[in-house]
Amino acid sequence: MDVDYSLAFKLAPVGLCMSRNRAIVDCNQQLCEMFGASREVLIGQSFQVLYPSADEYERLGARMAPILNAKGHYADDRIMKRANGEVFWCHVTGRALNREAPHESGIWAFEDLSSQRPVKAELTAREREVAARLLDGLTSKEIGKTLAISHRTVEIYRARLMRKYKASTTADLVHKLMAGA
Repeated sequence: MDVDYSLAFKLAPVGLCMSRNRAIVDCNQQLCEMFGASREVLIGQSFQVLYPSADEYERLGARMAPILNAKGHYADDRIMKRANGEVFWCHVTGRALNREAPHESGIWAFEDLSSQRPVKAELTAREREVAARLLDGLTSKEIGKTLAISHRTVEIYRARLMRKYKASTTADLVHKLMAGA
């Protein structure tokens, strides 16, 4: 039996794309549908168009590089942005084709988590980053180290998130973030 890998790429049940220097070289229909943009619009674009802000794109790219360099792959849950401006939770997994130059070329998969985890509150870029790390189960100190900010600053953002989500404890906040309450 011959396997048609191009058909597998095109019809995969998750968004897939090939990248070069953090730009989209090719993508499948699922990615286009997820982000609400045509393949013609996405190909050649920087991944920045998929992020809620340029700042998040830059910070995450800087944070991913050493992990891709060391492990060759990277995965996390983060808030992304559709072409219409709507933000949504997305699980992103990627692999660097050259670990020594991790952004040079890669293969990326995107899974829309909005049906399980809708975004219900307006969050700042940093609140989105802290929320994503809380969902990973990290402590304030671990989040601070990951984001290169003090754990006290993380606690301030966590308190803001708790107010926005009307959560009484961190566990309650995590539950509400996961449920989109």
